[in-house]
Amino acid sequence: MGKFSKKEKSWMMYDWADSAYSIIITTAIFPIYYKAVAENAGVADVDSTAYLGYTISIATLILALLGPILGTIADYKGMKKKFFRFFFTMGTLATLSLLFVPSDSWILLLIIYTFTSIGSRGAVVFYDAFIVDVTTKERMDDVSARGYALGYIGSSIPFVLSIAVIMLAQLEIIPISSTTASRIAFLITAVWWITFAIPMIKNVHQLHYVEREPRIIASSFKRLWQTFRDIKQYRTIFLFLIAYFFYIDGVGTIISMSTAYGTDLGLGATDLIIALLAVQVVAAPFAILFGYLAKKFGAKRMLYTGILIYIVICIYAIFLETITDFWVLAMLVATAQGGIQALSRSYFAQIVPKERANEFFGFYNIFGKFAAILGPFLVGVTAQLTGSTSYGVFSLIILFVIGFIFLIFVPDNRAAE
Repeated sequence: MGKFSKKEKSWMMYDWADSAYSIIITTAIFPIYYKAVAENAGVADVDSTAYLGYTISIATLILALLGPILGTIADYKGMKKKFFRFFFTMGTLATLSLLFVPSDSWILLLIIYTFTSIGSRGAVVFYDAFIVDVTTKERMDDVSARGYALGYIGSSIPFVLSIAVIMLAQLEIIPISSTTASRIAFLITAVWWITFAIPMIKNVHQLHYVEREPRIIASSFKRLWQTFRDIKQYRTIFLFLIAYFFYIDGVGTIISMSTAYGTDLGLGATDLIIALLAVQVVAAPFAILFGYLAKKFGAKRMLYTGILIYIVICIYAIFLETITDFWVLAMLVATAQGGIQALSRSYFAQIVPKERANEFFGFYNIFGKFAAILGPFLVGVTAQLTGSTSYGVFSLIILFVIGFIFLIFVPDNRAAE
């Protein structure tokens, strides 16, 4: 970390902070907790998985609709940090609210989860856009990849603490129920998230901006409309966004529904959680590796590599039956997950105008989030129609193939410079 500046380190630390939410709430403990609550309420496994998918779709739809509008407003001087703080506060307070949801209220649980998701993902939109304010174009791949690596390493600590509390409760070593143990995990998440966001809030500031105008909201809509009118001028940006729309859909769906999928296959909660922890540990060096290889081969080739790995994952998912199979799948995910996300972020930051980074990251958000509506919905519908979640996961291969094809028409990042 010595070669990075204070601003770069502070920015990267938010990946360390927010990733606790990603692993504990989005991926691991909350889905298992929700599935248990839904089962106790008499909801069938396939239906509860589908309802989780629908909830994810609703949350992402809300944020996708707001993203470009809020992003355009945030490009004005002094606005980016305000929007970041608003969504950060929403996400952390909603996560704390999970502690107080009655153990038989699965619908209320999903409603609160919606607010945690909007808060977390909304803050990340503006966090991502801050990369243009903390580093240079030449360092973006490395800084972005290191951020993701820190996220994987940092999130492992609260994840291990949460697992320890849950397992000690299950073994009756500590006198609390599994429900209380899960709630303690939610508390750990919120405290970790808030604590390690402090450097980002304190040290990162908006350097590139558009000067404020009278009637900011009306002016923002005019700028947004002008961007649509000038779409040919930004051909590279929008070609990339189309490719990103498809391949990131599959990535996000696999992340958000992996534990629910494993649970439907009859895998134990302990086995699932340990496998997911291993993913965090293995993904960190691979994220750094992707950043290093991007310097040598270009980000575009490394994005191709990540997409191809995910295509293999979708095919392998059909044959998933045992915990060994799940481990193989988890390790495949670990090799590509951080790299494809980090390089997507840094490649996009390199090709957008810095003073309009929020506006374009708003589009980055809307393409990513609208895609995230399709994936979970597709898995949910397919699971209900076929009675098997495996076919829903396999259907995601279509999205990766389409994303790969569109990426062919996007210039290499070195050529884009």
